[in-house]
Amino acid sequence: MSNDSQGSVKGEAAMTLSPSGSASSQGPPLSPSTSKPQELPDELVQAGWSKCWSKRENRPYYFNRFTNQSLWEVPVLGQHDVISDPLGLNAAPAEGGDNNLGNGQRKRRVSEEQGAGPNSFKRSKVEPTTPISPSTPGVKPWSSAPEEKQSQSTTPTTPSPTPAPYRPAVIYWDLDIQTNAVIRERPPANHLPPHPEIELQRAQLVTKLRQHYHELCYQREGIDPPRESFNRWLLERKVIDKGHDPLLPSDCDPVISPSMFREVMNDIPIRLSRIKYKEEARKLLFKYAEAAKKMIDSRNASPESRKVVKWNAEDTMSWLRRDHSASKEDYMDRLEHLRQQCGPHVAAVAKDSVEGICSKIYHISAEYSRRLRHAHLSLLQERPAEPAVSPEQQRLVYCYPVRLALPSPAQPRVELHFENDVACLRFRGEMVKVNRGHFSKLELLYRYSCIDDPRFEKFLSRVWCLLKRYQVMFGSGVNEGTGLQGALPVSVFEALHRQFGVSFECFASPLNCYFKQFCSAFPDIDGFFGSRGPFLSFCPVSGSFEANPPFCEELMDAMVTHFEDLLERSNEPLSFMVFVPEWRDPVTPALSRMEGSRFLRHQLSVPAYEHEYRSGSQHLCKREEMYYKAVHGTAVLFLQNEAGFAKWAPTPERLAELLAAYRTSSSRSECNVTAAPQGAPHSPDIT
Repeated sequence: MSNDSQGSVKGEAAMTLSPSGSASSQGPPLSPSTSKPQELPDELVQAGWSKCWSKRENRPYYFNRFTNQSLWEVPVLGQHDVISDPLGLNAAPAEGGDNNLGNGQRKRRVSEEQGAGPNSFKRSKVEPTTPISPSTPGVKPWSSAPEEKQSQSTTPTTPSPTPAPYRPAVIYWDLDIQTNAVIRERPPANHLPPHPEIELQRAQLVTKLRQHYHELCYQREGIDPPRESFNRWLLERKVIDKGHDPLLPSDCDPVISPSMFREVMNDIPIRLSRIKYKEEARKLLFKYAEAAKKMIDSRNASPESRKVVKWNAEDTMSWLRRDHSASKEDYMDRLEHLRQQCGPHVAAVAKDSVEGICSKIYHISAEYSRRLRHAHLSLLQERPAEPAVSPEQQRLVYCYPVRLALPSPAQPRVELHFENDVACLRFRGEMVKVNRGHFSKLELLYRYSCIDDPRFEKFLSRVWCLLKRYQVMFGSGVNEGTGLQGALPVSVFEALHRQFGVSFECFASPLNCYFKQFCSAFPDIDGFFGSRGPFLSFCPVSGSFEANPPFCEELMDAMVTHFEDLLERSNEPLSFMVFVPEWRDPVTPALSRMEGSRFLRHQLSVPAYEHEYRSGSQHLCKREEMYYKAVHGTAVLFLQNEAGFAKWAPTPERLAELLAAYRTSSSRSECNVTAAPQGAPHSPDIT
């Protein structure tokens, strides 16, 4: 919460009456006075409590920075669960206190006993907002009761009203839907539990790795790294990585990444951008010819390659000097011809250099991964045991979040405050942000999924780790990485659940998920917020699933292989609804494989510019920037086994409802729909 609202709530500590009767401020009311500090138990500090000194009453009091609650007596942590024990019959009474009074009542009673005096003046409170009270498990971050603005009476005998809990204006999820996904019981995972110190180190090392990549591309090839290529490299490497780090690849075969190699080679000798006008096409053709000639002269090329490239480049330049009446199409045709003639020779001389870039980045990543694991193990009280090969469990259960085998170490303090509708979490000077609606969503997901932290003592540190992890994976460029985190419109999710029984997302994250059950990239941290782990290691026996993968060819190809393996092995109802970009020039291997699969029951296409996606930065962006138009068509494919087809068949009526949901979402006012972010032609979920 903002410092201003915090100061107004604790006005009794910051305001006195001057001898003339006017209110005078004893210093700025930005934080409670701590002139007589005293240590509190770590549990109370983690829950937001601090001991302060009341100048008016000349006595200590206790203030909670999460709830703006002030108490005269030592607060009791974890009073009671309002769901299982609404009357507080099982709550532990405070020592020496009245067993029938709660924290707030005890303070009000003491205040009333003091009586009203000339120094009991209180300012009217600005309406405070309550994000989360870690000391009250079971309370949802918003209530169904209407919000009312209340101001506190100037007489001390009037009890102060409880702050109205925060309610998001628009909700982009439905966490009440239960899963129909059935899996075989699995043991706890051996991932190291997250810790802010390690996450901060990981963020710094990944940033350094991005800088190394940029420098290598510029020094060796004279180009900037292809946009999003580092992010796709992370995705592609994690498909085959057997290392321990959740983000940095460290054990991959082959070492040379096909994804990174392909994207860097495509930008050699220069990057080809989209052309709108004739003059742009003419300049691009000239630059390509000049760059190809310069490159072949400076590299160790064969005489034949030098001859072919130089002749074609010089011929193109003389044509440009000679012909000034060519159209944009003429220039583009000539450019395509030049690429066909020179491209293979240019690629041949650049091959070793680009492979060197890929290899060096991978080996630096592996070294960083080893460094992080060593630092992480030194923090743990208990060393992880060597993973043993356990026999496959036969007991079928509904899917549940990833559980960690190792207990979490003590967590450092993470500070929380609010700036308007944005929650700001700070650790060691590093701040991460999330809008208040999604912050409340994370609280709910944590409450539903986490089993080792009933008092929410580790909640803020885990939220900080979660936000930092995704921030680092996305990158720091404008709109960079947002294409990895896009999602279908809410109306489409509602239709999928209503018509096809979908209750699970194969590629999502705690930030963008619609259901509370989903697969995501980082089981070590996402598991506390409902993740079932990476989809490629998730093996459901039955259920209805939505899949909207990030556009990474290697990941999508592995996804199709996993689909077919699951459908082949299960006799229970199993259905996957897959949303991928309908790119035909050239067609992607994953789309070709799904179109030829024997499990394909139906396929439909949603035209470009007639549907939209939710922004990948939905946890930070403004409401009017939440949706953007898709600049490509989207192919929707139904992959089902026999039992799944019998239960969730794509009938004409159901398909009509699905398309109507797309039309409903696209009929949104144009002021609330923006253009697709640059560098994100596809809007997939995170793997």
